[in-house]
Amino acid sequence: MAGFSRLAPYLVVDDAKAAIDWYGKALGAEKIDVSFVPGTETVMNAQLRLGDSYFMLNDEFPEHGVLGPKKVGGTSVTVHITSSDIDAEWDRIVAAGAEVTMPLDNMFWGMRYGQFKDPYGHSWSIGQQISNPTKEEMEAAMKNM
Repeated sequence: MAGFSRLAPYLVVDDAKAAIDWYGKALGAEKIDVSFVPGTETVMNAQLRLGDSYFMLNDEFPEHGVLGPKKVGGTSVTVHITSSDIDAEWDRIVAAGAEVTMPLDNMFWGMRYGQFKDPYGHSWSIGQQISNPTKEEMEAAMKNM
């Protein structure tokens, strides 16, 4: 697809129209295109852009085994966002109602980093590189944890 990078997450959610709005409000994602199952309001495919990356989503289709994380008991995948203004982005994400699962903090690997869960059950992380510690400095910091 034009504009897509080699790897793009595809999310299944329990209310795609609401999710599109939430990702716009919380993450600043831009809606590129939405296709519906003919004759319905069920989202078959939505394409969103976040900075220079794209991701897609659709509604659940239980009859085909297509379920979101809340229906399957969670997710083992975390989608990561690289930020250039992490505090502002984090504040916007939290204000939009994300569940903080790891508070934003400066990490020993040189990144300001935090994790959250969106209202649809997907896990996300966000980070901004703030320093470049050496391997030795990171190992020492891990030992002190």
